[in-house]
Amino acid sequence: MTAQHAEEPAELVPRPEMTFPALRAALARVASSRLAEFQADRDSAFTAATQHASFNPIRMFQVKWATEIEIERRPALAARYRAALDGANTFDRDDPRWRAAMDECMAVRNEARAAVTCD
Repeated sequence: MTAQHAEEPAELVPRPEMTFPALRAALARVASSRLAEFQADRDSAFTAATQHASFNPIRMFQVKWATEIEIERRPALAARYRAALDGANTFDRDDPRWRAAMDECMAVRNEARAAVTCD
C-alpha cells in the first residue's frame, strides 16, 4: 500500500484585513519569528506619522506587512520567493542567473503587493 500525501493548501490562512490586529494575528500564524520586527516597524510608523502629521507612514507599514504576509500565507509563492532569494544570495552579480533571481524576487513581491492593494 502506498501512502498518499495530502496536497499543500493554496493558502495557510485567509488574507487578513489591513488592520494592526488582523495583520499581527496572521503574521503570528505564518511567520511568528518576525513579530518583533513587525512591532518595531509599527512603532516607527506611528512615530513618523506623528512627526509628519500624516497617515502615509501607517499606510506604508500596512502595505509592507500585508505583502509579507501574502507571500508567507501562500506556500507556492513563498517557495518561489525563497528559491529566488537563494539564487540572489548565491550567484555573483555578473552572473546572468543573479539578474534572473532578482527579477523573480521582484515578480513575487509585485504579485503579492497587487493582491493586497487591489481593493
